[in-house]
Amino acid sequence: MSLVRVTDLTVDFGGLRAVDGLSFTLRPGAALALVGESGSGKSTVASALLGLHRDTGARVGGAIEVAGVDVQRAGEEELRGLRGGRAAMVFQDPLSSLDPYYAIGDQIAEVYRVHHRASRRAARARAVEVLDRVGIPDAPRRSRSRPHEFSGGMRQRALIAMALACRPDLLIADEPTTALDVTVQAQILDLLHTLREETGTGLLLVTHDVGVAAESVDEVLVMRHGRVVEHGPVADVLGSPAEPYTRALLAAVPRVEAARAPSGERGEVVLEATGLRREFGRGKGAFAAVDDVSLTVRRGETLGIVGESGSGKTTLGRMLVGLLEPTAGEVRYDGRARAGVRPDVQMVFQDPVSSLNPRRTVGESVADPLRARGERDERLIRARVGELLERVGLERAHQDRYPHEFSGGQRQRVGIARALAAEPRVIVCDEPVSALDVTTQAQVVALLGELQRELGLALVFVAHDLAVVRQVSDRVAVMRGGRIVESGPADQVYDAPRDPYTRRLLAAVPSLDPAVAATRRTARRELTEV
Repeated sequence: MSLVRVTDLTVDFGGLRAVDGLSFTLRPGAALALVGESGSGKSTVASALLGLHRDTGARVGGAIEVAGVDVQRAGEEELRGLRGGRAAMVFQDPLSSLDPYYAIGDQIAEVYRVHHRASRRAARARAVEVLDRVGIPDAPRRSRSRPHEFSGGMRQRALIAMALACRPDLLIADEPTTALDVTVQAQILDLLHTLREETGTGLLLVTHDVGVAAESVDEVLVMRHGRVVEHGPVADVLGSPAEPYTRALLAAVPRVEAARAPSGERGEVVLEATGLRREFGRGKGAFAAVDDVSLTVRRGETLGIVGESGSGKTTLGRMLVGLLEPTAGEVRYDGRARAGVRPDVQMVFQDPVSSLNPRRTVGESVADPLRARGERDERLIRARVGELLERVGLERAHQDRYPHEFSGGQRQRVGIARALAAEPRVIVCDEPVSALDVTTQAQVVALLGELQRELGLALVFVAHDLAVVRQVSDRVAVMRGGRIVESGPADQVYDAPRDPYTRRLLAAVPSLDPAVAATRRTARRELTEV
């Protein structure tokens, strides 16, 4: 008997076919990953399993059966019973999935009461029970907290707890670890695996991260343009892929064990930070996000800065650019103390959606640094913007489009073009590829490397993805609690880490080998139990 049976599924949005003839099954207690690039149709399939395309204008064809429910023919009441009851979904962004005004425990209790005739007290007790089950410490007290009082990893755990409240047969997890740092990601993946073992819940995992799939599932289904490219046991698909697309997808995945080719001779020091400290808050509530950090960056080199969420990476990057003033310490460019924001030090932000004004064309955004430098000839500005867009792999005509008309990778290219417009000597990249799929991520990383070689740029690459940082960095600094706990040449830090924290970070990096992933998961579990 199948928990999920999908036969010849098609989903059309207007004239676009997002899913085309997809078929698969999932046994009770088994785990299947839908893997592919952005736009491959993965999330569309996940939503179709719960009938979420109904009344949206989408046309859904084929047959879908989930936990004994014919999703295509089910009435609204039967669908409500399926959603959250027998099948539950964990979405990518917990902040948009949780109501900011209500306590976490109350939101979970409400889900339970929708599907069970339970008293408020019983529903509340169930909420505390599942929060405890997913590893939220002091669950009775924390159940009264609101979403903003939880960290990113805790919010994701809360969403999993909400999904588990009604003891579903199927858990659908849509990119559940995107933008989480490696240790929190490992904890969430371990949790999903343990829940499967203990409850027999089936898992459908939607992810663009092939390493996450290797850590979590029995089978992998690779999608491209809405179609199945390859489907089979995880060890076979990832170990010996049969299809060229799957091989290309795997080749784009950065490996933490792969050393970067030497970048050649590096030039003079262009950026130096000494004793940087940045405090937030006042009085007894004050805390130091960055504490006594010193570093140097030379022309033509890349300094990678890694660490978990809250380690101070982004705060440090913003001080280097001049967006934040240090509480103590000094930032120097070309040997001179920095005074305010300088055009020769630019930043590429993590989220190009929020860093580009949706009401302005991308050409206008890229032109801002040119106008800030005093350029007033609109003909010359337009020509220069066109050159910059071409330089980052876009087209001159794209300058008249708006941000929503671009993919995530293209928007990040626009952000890079805007940074280049100021003709900087240093670019600070703050998580520039964290939300991109592996092939787009590889393209953006390759573009940054190409620009660095041609222009002699110094790069500061801030990220939580250790594999990407090794791929791009000449030197690496590891941050924890606002301090640098280890730094040195990338090969030295990765191959012979001295600090226990660095070793723990490296141990949490997903492996593409399911056997290695299982061994690491067992080791992490034993370490937790000690």
